[in-house]
Amino acid sequence: MALAWKTLLGQVKQLIPPLDGSLHKGQSGRVGVLGGALDYTGAPYFAAISALRFGCDLSHVLCSPTAAGAIKSYSPDLIVHPILREDAPTEHVSSELKSILSRLHVLVMGPGLGREPYMQSFAKIALSLAKQQGLFVVLDADALWLVGQDISVVKGYRRAVVTPNVAEFARLSSQLGIDPNSPADKRAALVSRALGGVTVLQKGAKDIISVDAEHAETVFVDAEGGLKRCGGQGDILSGTVGTMLAWAKCYEDGVFGDKSLPTARLPLLAAIGGSTVTRTASRRAFSREGRGVVTQDMLSEVGKAFAETFGEELQGKL
Repeated sequence: MALAWKTLLGQVKQLIPPLDGSLHKGQSGRVGVLGGALDYTGAPYFAAISALRFGCDLSHVLCSPTAAGAIKSYSPDLIVHPILREDAPTEHVSSELKSILSRLHVLVMGPGLGREPYMQSFAKIALSLAKQQGLFVVLDADALWLVGQDISVVKGYRRAVVTPNVAEFARLSSQLGIDPNSPADKRAALVSRALGGVTVLQKGAKDIISVDAEHAETVFVDAEGGLKRCGGQGDILSGTVGTMLAWAKCYEDGVFGDKSLPTARLPLLAAIGGSTVTRTASRRAFSREGRGVVTQDMLSEVGKAFAETFGEELQGKL
């Protein structure tokens, strides 16, 4: 039986770092976003900046040099690493990736990644390194294309969350051999099972979050969202889930909290938190801009949506 998201918000809140001055820079999450090629600069920006707006301390973008200049110009708050050069030796890129990933709590892969062979190859290396270092991982957009081409890159890695939209979910389900006639509300669990217990956040009119490992659990998140979908909103979700997972890593490491939550539940709870806040930010932006809403309008609403969801006080008027 699926659970309602509101019943689990108390557990999600345990992953939120205290805002009382007790933590120093970096202890409230260090997020990395891998993506950004010649034609795709907006997606990694939206993922990385929404991670900051959600509340992480540091947000890095690992991208191609062809995308770095544009991304740097969007915001000086982002730390941009233009290391994914098409002509760079694999060993050199691998060494740089290993060094950067050692400083992170989570790696968000896919926004603006593209399907060029060199970008897909570097993404595969980064995912392997992230797994070796025990990072939490978010896989979206063209990182899901990577998974579809080689399921083994993520199968059984239960510190990962995949966030497919309608088209991506249909494609991934087909690649995994999921029966298309299976009940619609059960398919996310079937995909999770086929991926060896990876948490699945199936985006839609309501988000279906499911993990099927030792104990199957499915949560429906139907927090009200905006009535218009436009490109980039999924990237914001990747960033918010990424920050929740960075906090989960800090929680797991004992930086704050009582560590009463089992590690196996952390990706599910992080997905619930990111989904709820992103949908709420979408509603708030749509209520202001209506049909003309664009993803940029959501950024200023992320912090306010967080406060609305978790009951935190904000300075100024909501």
